[in-house]
This record gives sequence, C-alpha cells and structure tokens, in this order.
Amino acid sequence: MPRQLDLTASDPNGRIVPTALHSEMQRSYLEYAMSVIVGRALPDVRDGLKPVHRRILYAMHELGLAPDRPYRKCARVVGDVLGKYHPHGDTAVYDALVRLVQDFSTRYPLLSGHGNFGSIDNDPAAAMRYTECRLSPLGADVLLSEVDEQTVDYTDNFDGSQREPVVLPARLPILLLNGSAGIAVGMATNVPPHNLGELIDGLIALIDDPQISDEALLALVPGPDFPTGGVIVGTGGIRDTYLNGRGSIALRGVCAYEEVGSGRRRRPALVVTELPFQVNKAAWIEKVAELVNAGKIVGISDIRDESSREGVRVVLELKRETRPDPVLAALYRLTPLQTNFGAILLTLVEGQPRLVGLRGLFEQFIAFRTETLTRRIRYNLDQASTRAHQLEGQRIALANLRAVVNLLTEARDATQARTELRERFDLSEQQAEEILKMPLRRLTQLDRERLGAEVAELKERIVELQSLLESRRKLMNLLKRELRDLKKKYADPRRTRIEAQAAPLATPEEATEDAPQLVQLTQRGYVRRVRLEGRRRASTRVEGNDFIVETHTARSRHELLAITRSGRAYSLEVGEIPESGPRSRGTPLVTLLSVPGEQLAATFVREDYPEDLFLVMLTRAGRIKKLPLSECASITARGLIVIKLADDDALAQVALATATSGLVIATSAGRLLRFAANEAQLPTMGRTAVGLQAVKLRKDETALGFAVVNPDSELLVVSRAGIAKRLGVSELSLKERGDLPVPLSLTRDRNDPLVALLAVAPDDELIFLTDQERVLRLGAAVVSLGDRSALGARLGELQPDEKIVVVARGDSDSDDNEG
Repeated sequence: MPRQLDLTASDPNGRIVPTALHSEMQRSYLEYAMSVIVGRALPDVRDGLKPVHRRILYAMHELGLAPDRPYRKCARVVGDVLGKYHPHGDTAVYDALVRLVQDFSTRYPLLSGHGNFGSIDNDPAAAMRYTECRLSPLGADVLLSEVDEQTVDYTDNFDGSQREPVVLPARLPILLLNGSAGIAVGMATNVPPHNLGELIDGLIALIDDPQISDEALLALVPGPDFPTGGVIVGTGGIRDTYLNGRGSIALRGVCAYEEVGSGRRRRPALVVTELPFQVNKAAWIEKVAELVNAGKIVGISDIRDESSREGVRVVLELKRETRPDPVLAALYRLTPLQTNFGAILLTLVEGQPRLVGLRGLFEQFIAFRTETLTRRIRYNLDQASTRAHQLEGQRIALANLRAVVNLLTEARDATQARTELRERFDLSEQQAEEILKMPLRRLTQLDRERLGAEVAELKERIVELQSLLESRRKLMNLLKRELRDLKKKYADPRRTRIEAQAAPLATPEEATEDAPQLVQLTQRGYVRRVRLEGRRRASTRVEGNDFIVETHTARSRHELLAITRSGRAYSLEVGEIPESGPRSRGTPLVTLLSVPGEQLAATFVREDYPEDLFLVMLTRAGRIKKLPLSECASITARGLIVIKLADDDALAQVALATATSGLVIATSAGRLLRFAANEAQLPTMGRTAVGLQAVKLRKDETALGFAVVNPDSELLVVSRAGIAKRLGVSELSLKERGDLPVPLSLTRDRNDPLVALLAVAPDDELIFLTDQERVLRLGAAVVSLGDRSALGARLGELQPDEKIVVVARGDSDSDDNEG
C-alpha cells in the first residue's frame, strides 16, 4: 500500500485548510473580476472617472499644476501617480493622461498639453519625457476647486503612506460630459460625450421638477455631442440609450459636394470635413482606396488628404461623368464614414455595476452634488464659526485692554497668562491663545474698526450658511446658480448635428443609373464595362494576348451571374463593374466577387430568372445536373451552392438550356453522346444534389464539355494538335443519358486529345489561343464540314509543334479597328 502524504504534519500551527479546487477557483475569479470592475474598468457615477484618471488629476493638483502655472513634464506627473497612488504600468498611466489632453478624444479636455499628443490619424503621442501638461481651466474648476474643503471622503493609498480622495467633488456630471469607455470582466461600458450647456439645462429642469416627463427631458438633452462632430442619423438609438441605458446610435461623417481645381483642371469632388467619433482618418482613407482599386466603389479618380490644424479635409475627386450621390451612398455603406456607436450606460453606483438611463444618471449626480455642497457649506460654516469665536475673544480683550495688559505683564509665563485670561474673562482655550498672538497693531483705532466689521460680516455669513443647511429650497437654488455660472463660463455650441428623419441611403438599385452598358469577359477572367452611348459593335481586342470570349448588351441594373469550378454561384450588378476603355483589359472578376483563388466555369448576364430556363452543369467526372435558373435569383455576398462536388471533381462546363433542348457531351478521348434534356432523361434537381451520371468514361478519360443543340445545329470539334472539323448534329444518333458515347473520327493520333466542342454557325468568328500565347481569328466556314467518319484537317495558321489551348466563339459584329 503506498504511503499517504500527511500535509498537516508540515505545518505545526495547523494552518493548511483543505479546499475544493472549483470553490477556490470560483472565489478567486470573482475577486479578480470585482477588482477589475471597481478598480480599473468602470467609472464611478459620482465624478464620472476611473481610478487612473482620478489619481492623475489629484496628483497634478498636489503638484500645483494649476491653469495659471507653468507646464510640467508628463514624466514627473506619471512618476508621482505611480509612486503615490496607482501601482501599475507607466504606459497605462501615460495613455490615460494623453487621452485627457486630446481634444478629438475628449469633448471637454480636463488637461492642457504642450507637445505632441497624437492625432486623429492614430499617430502616437511623443514619449512622456518630451511632453508637458497642466490642469485645464475646466478640469481645475469643475473637479478640484473643492477637494480641500472636506467635501469628499479620503482613503489610504496602496501602502498607507498617503491619503487620496475616494471620488473628486465634481461640480458637473463628467460621466456624461466627456463619456467613458471600458471593458471589464463580463461587462463593458461605452458612454457617449454630451454638450455642457444641454446637460446643465437638463439638470436644472430636473431640479425644478423631479417628475418631469421623459419627453421634456429628451427635448433639453437631444443627444450626444461628439468632439469630432458628425451627424447623428435618427433618434431611435438615442431614445433607447436614454430610457433603457443601452442603444445603437447611427453616426455619419459630414461630406459636401464641391468643385476643386481651376480652369481646365476643375473637377467635381466630395470633401469630407468631419469624421465619426473614434474613426481613424488614415485607416479610413486606406479603406476607401482599397475599395476603389477593387471596384467596389466606382467613380473616384483621386484621394487627397488636405487636413491641417484648422480641421479635417479629405478630398475625393470624382470622374467627370460620375454622379456624387451614388458614391456618397457607397462610402456610407462600405466604409466607417457611417458607424454605429453602441452606447452602454454602465457605471458604478455605490460600488456595484448598474445600467442607468439618462434620468438615473442625472438623479445620481444631483444627489452627489447635494451631498458635496452640504459638506462644503458645513465646512465653511465651521470655518466661519471658528473665526468668529476667535474674533469675539479679541474684542473682549480690546474692551478690557488695560486689565489684559496688566495681567500679561504680571504673569510669569504664557501658560499662566492663558489660564488667568480664561478664568477672569470667561474665554475659551482658543480665544485665550488668539489674544496671546495678537500683534500690537491691533490696538490701533483703525484695526479695531476692521475687527468689528469682520465680526459683523462673519455673523451674516454664518446666518446665511445655516439657512442653506436648514432649507433644501435655498440649497437647490444655490446649486442651480452655480450650474448657470458654469454654463456661462464653459458652454460652447453643439458640434454634432441630429437629423431626426434623415434620408435613407440609396440602395444599389437606386444609386446606379440604369443606362445601357456593354459587358465583356476575357479568356483570362477579366471583366469590363463600356457605356454604349450609340456604340453598336464591340471590339474583341484587349491589351496583351487576352481576348474577349463573351459580349453582352445589358443595362446597369442587370446582374452578372458567375459559376465557379467548385460549384458555387455569385452575382454582381452590372453597374458595380468598373467602367473601362474599349481597349482596356478590365478588372479580374474574382476580385469583384471577393473570391480570390477561385476559377470561373461560366458567366451569364441576366435581367430576370424565368422558371422555364435551367442551368445544366457537367463535371469532369461525367456527372450532369439540371437546376432551375430561378434558384439563383437572390444570391447573398457569400454565394450559393448550385452543385455538390466530390473532392477530386470540378465543373467542366455550365450552360443555359430549356426542357426541349438537346445536349451533346464530348470526352477528352474524342467520343460524343447526344441525348435530350427533358425530364425523362435529365430530371430537375435541388441545389445540393450531386447530379446523375451523364456518360460512361474509360480509365484516364474525362468529360470535356457539352453543347446545347437542336437537330439543325452544327458542331465544331478541335484537337490539341489543331485538327478541326464541322459536322451536323444529325450525324449523331439520339441516345439515352448514361449510354456509351460513340467515337469521333477526327485524327489518327490517339495521343491527340480533344480540346473543344462548340455549337457554331457558318458565319461565326472563332478565336484560337495557342500554347505559344498566339491568338488566331478564323471564320467557322474555313473549317471543312464533314460526316462523323471523316477526318478533320489541321488549321493552316498554326506553326509546326504549335498546340491549341482554348477555342472560343467571337462576336460577328466586332470592329477590330474601333478605338
């Protein structure tokens, strides 16, 4: 039997207490969570500050960094805060100090700074050894002017060597004034800043009428007021925040239409002068540039940041033909030029985190301010009473001057004199001490008169202070008078506008002009859009060795439907395709669809998605599927699965067909199978179906593709070596799906695989891409027409050992000389 370890034997005092692990973990985690909630992350409802901010302000007050005193190095302030009150990292303290200085982060900065304290571009502040700071007038007046008048409680610091205030005697609701943001354990707060004048109006109204309606209170405090301005869109989020303590506030930047430049260089432009709160300007400009380059935002030709000390100014220069409204709508929709501020009015109330609405925050502040005001009055009353008591003793001494002088000259020492003064004239210890301290100048007639005036003034002051303590009405009047004085001194105009019923963003359909367009896709997967504007024919030439394989005449609101080799469908509005010149290659379609790395199997431009039209899909493994085109009518940005494929399979070809169409499938070995696309041979299936076996394949043989035909159609078949021929569909007998395909006599070389099968007409133009990056353009009539058993002929344009890679049908109306 193994020996058991006796833990208690190692502790003679028996202090080892067996504890369950889960209980200890639960207790320790709760202690840690409450430490973070109370000691770091959440502000106190009374002064609206977190401990780090409160300690920074109090340390600066102790250093004497008043608004009228010289600046002091931030490193000195941070050192005092760390050494006396806040034993945490210096970076955290300095970051909090910097935020109290930044006028773009704080609506009413509590500190004044000298040096580089960062920018709206998220540039970091200079090191603390370079920057300097002091209290701002508002910070000193509103938070620290009464801190030495026993208005708040004090507590020991972390090592008991110093005393620090539990809260600062705030004269305004700093929590609402500057807002606060913090993430605790399992909870977070995000309080927006407000306008000082509006907050004071709301406080005074609530003091006058504690039962004031929510509607009246919201009329006085209409919404947040962010330091960077902007426009709040709608009032629903504000109402939810103020009534329930939580809401989402839609905030937009301010953008105006201007003409920039001069003369011939004059261009239309959108100029952004205000950004939403906490939006990084440099990151926003970079985001806009990425969207423009990706073709998600169309019509911007240049972006310039012309911001300066006077404010933000970002110029988005537009192309001449671009309408500004669609561009602005895209900026609001796709970039942080419109954001949602998730307001959470979570704060510490009596040391506990609570979600409080606007009325609750006002009531909590009024109660706290009433308490601090009462404590200040009591402190002043005590000071005045003490002073009056001292002066009354001096008046008694002056009234009995000769007796007092004789008593003092005959006394052996100060102790005897103090005792005899108290006994003879019925004075207190404090009064006797003040008589002993009286200078000789107080004996003059002028000083006697001043003493009497001071006593009379103190008595009036005492009566006034006592009346304030005895009458709540007078106390509230004093509170309102002080609030009005602060409003007169520090209030400023609102920066953030509120639009109760702002016009909604234009939808992509509304933002896009429904004009006729020409959409062309190249063999390498590029897409370009050209305005028709009288253009009747399209060029099939583009830059480099690429060429156009599809040309569609469409309107801006039509959709481009793309099917990838992996069996997913994506859609894109034609108007969202970047406009290009007639010779430009365009933009990679996979980039516009946000599917990098995917290969496209087919693309279609559609105005509608009728029920009687189908997508026919053939995989390389020989499986075929018919899917109603209507399944692709509403595709999200994530795409839509149109066929479920095996891991080693991929789509070979996708085409549109009807229930009466015929299909001819070709294999890589040059075998063909013709069958009907009706429900008996090819039933309609759902999106996630894997399809049916279309053709029996041999080993190392794959399905090459298929053609949608009718009995009068002609087929073009081309081998890799450039052997080609045309044959009529009637040469192929109609069979059933899944039958053995019939061999095609095209070439005697069994190692020459088939590379293309197309349904063509004699007047079609054919485009051949070779392995030497050459593009050949030939009419279909050049290829000889033969029966199924006849061999094909090599294309005369090919060079020795040159192979065919791709065959596509061109546009018979193309104009290669078009510029």
